[in-house]
Amino acid sequence: MNEHEIPEPNGRPVDVYLDLLRIRMDTEDYRLLLSVVEPVLQAIDEHQMPTIDFSLDGASAEELPQEIRDEAALVIATAVTGRLDNEVVEISTEETGPVRVVTDAVTASDPERLGEIADYLKERHRQNEELRGIAEASGMPTDF
Repeated sequence: MNEHEIPEPNGRPVDVYLDLLRIRMDTEDYRLLLSVVEPVLQAIDEHQMPTIDFSLDGASAEELPQEIRDEAALVIATAVTGRLDNEVVEISTEETGPVRVVTDAVTASDPERLGEIADYLKERHRQNEELRGIAEASGMPTDF
């Protein structure tokens, strides 16, 4: 067992994390957070991740304060990875602008790894733009 993992006698690491947030956050903010993450956590529990459409970006998420979006991302990451040392880092490239990424604490503090993630984001952006151009030329929707 790694030092960032807490044995869970009666629960999962995500439950421990949610309990910590419940104590730390304003009640209304915590309720808002739960409304965002509960459907995702349920889908994870039911092993339905491929069928879930969830994003912390976009029109509906813009109504959420950035702190709630970041905490929601961390809650979901904890549920998926079982790790309590996740962090949100912002990586900015000319192609993408600022992108918030959830990663473990070691990666978050490693400039070389963050550079690799930035390179991946640039390449992914390039591929998306290429696909968007193909879709547009083919008369297909470009909103992917």
